[in-house]
Amino acid sequence: MAPDVVVVGSGPNGLAAAVTAARAGLAVEVHELADDPGGGLRSRALFHPDVRHDICAAVHPMAPVSPFFREFDLAARGVELLAPEISYAHPFPGGRAALAHRDLDETCARLGADGPRWRALMTPLLEHSRGLVDFLLSAQRGLPADPAVLPLLARGVLAHGTPLAARRFAGEEAGALLAGVAAHVVGAMPTPTSAAVALLLGHLAHGAGWPVPRGGSARIAEALVADLVAHGGKVVTGHRVTDLREFRDARAVLLDVGPRGFLALAGPLLPERYRRRLRSYRYGPGAAKVDFLVSGPIPWTDPEVGRAGTVHLGGTLREVFRQETAVAGGRPGTEPFVLVVDPCAADPDRGAGDLRPVWAYAHVPNGDPADPVAPVTARIERHAPGFTDTVVARQGTSAAALERYNPNYVGGDIAAGAMTLRQAVFRPTPRLDPYRTPLAGVYLCSSATPPGPGVHGMCGHLAARSALRREFGLRSAPPLSPGGGHR
Repeated sequence: MAPDVVVVGSGPNGLAAAVTAARAGLAVEVHELADDPGGGLRSRALFHPDVRHDICAAVHPMAPVSPFFREFDLAARGVELLAPEISYAHPFPGGRAALAHRDLDETCARLGADGPRWRALMTPLLEHSRGLVDFLLSAQRGLPADPAVLPLLARGVLAHGTPLAARRFAGEEAGALLAGVAAHVVGAMPTPTSAAVALLLGHLAHGAGWPVPRGGSARIAEALVADLVAHGGKVVTGHRVTDLREFRDARAVLLDVGPRGFLALAGPLLPERYRRRLRSYRYGPGAAKVDFLVSGPIPWTDPEVGRAGTVHLGGTLREVFRQETAVAGGRPGTEPFVLVVDPCAADPDRGAGDLRPVWAYAHVPNGDPADPVAPVTARIERHAPGFTDTVVARQGTSAAALERYNPNYVGGDIAAGAMTLRQAVFRPTPRLDPYRTPLAGVYLCSSATPPGPGVHGMCGHLAARSALRREFGLRSAPPLSPGGGHR
């Protein structure tokens, strides 16, 4: 008997879509190419059996605050999100470092003359955090419930998403702190979208924090799969889907794939105009990743940097802007922006004795085939002399190889599409319902739909809500909390 709903792809959005549909009382099947579910939430023992490395996503600022995960309640399902005291750090050559403490007062006290400016930026965002998060993690097809959100965004984007950004702070530390967060947009800077990312992630650093899941990112995927199975769902792994018509008997098909993947599955079935729009979809720069197994804490010149779960290596605000814009234009530059995560800063049990995992990636041009081990290692060594001596094992994954690992990461683009202003709102094509496709019963639910990249589950949840309304006449959202059923 055919399932009611088929989901292709088991990343966080695919699993969120499947959980939402199963909670509505429907028979759900998830089909995954890899041998294990999770997509960007996979964790594995790469070098040592007792040390787990996060293969893709490692730090999850949006998981505690996303509307989907707020109701799903990871903590009640045994998933502990551990936020370090210092959400992120931004060291400079010579030993200085800017530190974003979860405590806003502590952060401002250490920014000197820029402390009042940082407080003036972050305090209104924190006061309206729920409304801001709910709007930015929505389909963005209406006005925010909190009327203060749009003025806050407008002011922030004008101040930090234009060339004016270079003049907002008197010293280097505050500007670099915000630029490092904005660089998570993985594209040219400054832009309105880079500013929006900085406002969202930046204020969360002083709220719920930037946590890592105890035991690794796979714990989130495991909780989603467990709930899906508990509500009658099924996950089929090791299955390469090549033709959408394989699921012609399902009443709804939700695809956790990008535009290129959708064309491969359904190209001949799609109207020509829609195909042209999908083919014109732009991809952004790539990520090139290095996994390290090290024999002790990273020997940062400023020891306080070691208390941060996430470290941005990019220099001053102007240097970050210049390097990221060059990479977006296809020019690698001399020193890549590097993001480093030391999970043991928040989750000491991730190590085994003195051994611990270190996760790092560099922003590189899309499709770059170069091995990132040497430039990433050199970038860390510059701020942590002696780091190389602690490395027991390392493994590099180029941007090109990242696409081979996950076809959704076209050219290594982990954002599943360039985060330009147009594509941030109209992902993947301009449509009133961005999840619905021209094919009856077929919906997109990947990060190539609003609200875009990140582990928040909202692309999948919102796509499933759309399918439930249109295909099954279910207008109320199913409850997601533990023990809840269809209402």
